[in-house]
Amino acid sequence: MNMISANEALRRCAAYCSKAERCVQDVEKKLEQWELPVSDRQTILSRLQKEGFIEESRYCRSFVNDKSKFAKWGKNKIRYTLSAKGIAPETIDEALQAIDPELNENILMHLLQNKKKSVKGKDNYEIRMKLMRFAAGRGFDLDTINHCLNRLCL
Repeated sequence: MNMISANEALRRCAAYCSKAERCVQDVEKKLEQWELPVSDRQTILSRLQKEGFIEESRYCRSFVNDKSKFAKWGKNKIRYTLSAKGIAPETIDEALQAIDPELNENILMHLLQNKKKSVKGKDNYEIRMKLMRFAAGRGFDLDTINHCLNRLCL
């Protein structure tokens, strides 16, 4: 890719961050693509943070909200994904507290009811195990999974 100036990169990053919430790692990847020197990358990142374009806690809250309500992910999967983006565990924990446990359980219950229609097994135990693996893959914790499966009489 063509090299661009630091001012142009700052302008593009500000526009990139204005369209949606971004974390530091997302912006760093963009700056790396543009082959900017490391010193310019750090300057741009610090300026974007100072001016409020990048704020990890705000990004975290938005990510948690979107993934729990729209993608129907559990806390474990959300935590893992945010950790992979280099976000501090304290920030992640704070954002995850915003998930309503009752809503989280209702989401899982709905997912399990739909999945149960397509799962085949020779007995209830096998079906339960398949549903358990499905829910764990979605990032739900074992207690919530067991509670929902018990409600489904499996």
